[in-house]
Amino acid sequence: MKALILGAGGQLGRALRKTLPKEWNAAALARHALDIVDDAALAAALEATRPDLVVNAAAYTHVDAAERQEAAAFRVNCEGAAAVAHACSAHDAKLVHLSTDYVFDGQDDGPIGPEAPTNPINAYGRSKQAGEHPVLAASGNLLVRTSWLYGAHRRNFATLILDRMTDAGPVRVVADQTGVPTHVNSLARAIWILAEHDATGIHHFTDRGSATWYDFARTIADKARSAGVRPAGAIDPVATADYPSPASRPRSSVLDCTATWPITGTPRHWEEELDIMLAEWMAAR
Repeated sequence: MKALILGAGGQLGRALRKTLPKEWNAAALARHALDIVDDAALAAALEATRPDLVVNAAAYTHVDAAERQEAAAFRVNCEGAAAVAHACSAHDAKLVHLSTDYVFDGQDDGPIGPEAPTNPINAYGRSKQAGEHPVLAASGNLLVRTSWLYGAHRRNFATLILDRMTDAGPVRVVADQTGVPTHVNSLARAIWILAEHDATGIHHFTDRGSATWYDFARTIADKARSAGVRPAGAIDPVATADYPSPASRPRSSVLDCTATWPITGTPRHWEEELDIMLAEWMAAR
């Protein structure tokens, strides 16, 4: 089987290349090599590689910046998704597209199922919601929603906390927003398994468990200190109301993944995956 990975330079693209099954061959194109909104370039890429599967890991992911750059977010997350979906349809390739828990408003406490109505409360979420529609318009495509993605490479919440641990002052982290930290390697493995099982429609995938951002940050610091990485500074919990940011965030965005796990297998708890990520991060230093 042949795959084409778009957005191959990002943290998910890197993880997809790292976890590629032996039975697959994959071409990988980073953002600088292919603008996914360029129809002609997309057509040329698919014609050259002739993939059975396209994984679109290209995305605008700067949640706060999207509030002032909404057009830029929509260009990649909506127009880009539509262009990739159209190109895949024209070249008879299945599309796997990534979306986010931020398409939901997070007002309910229970886990959110794949068929729950979307209602994003920030520009990033709106751009990702809009990008879901053209992907789902073709019945053979697969849309995977995930949450709180982190890894040992590229800038993300976990590496930010590790970097901030040497600061003199405490790190203030929101303690009243709940979700599921998901290791990018775990997600990448799940994507390949779903593709091999020819899964279609909407699937949710995260690691197990749940946490607040404060829980996540404190656990990162504690584990790093136990591993002797560096002295851990204070992690102070704050309320959302006391930590204003340009973009609103869902209060609770735990995704219900129980329909996906029979295919992918039950993932590790997020704390176990964090141990794996920290070992990889330390090895790369």
